[in-house]
Amino acid sequence: MRPAGVVRKVDQLGRIVLPKSLRKRYRMNEGDPVEILVQGDNILLERYRPKCIFCSSTEHISEYREKYICRSCMGELVQYIRL
Repeated sequence: MRPAGVVRKVDQLGRIVLPKSLRKRYRMNEGDPVEILVQGDNILLERYRPKCIFCSSTEHISEYREKYICRSCMGELVQYIRL
């Protein structure tokens, strides 16, 4: 049996309200970035986490000129520059 979900209507500006219980459970606060993903016919919401522009890793991320790069790729770039 599929668990019952919360039903919300989309308003005329395309917005929906996430229930307080979900925001609390997933520690989502006003102003937090949310990523909207599509898988087949499904729309998924995820808490946004920056990803490395080269390998898509979300671990050990640094920002440089509004781009994100992981420690591993940064090390490879440093090695490349030294050649």
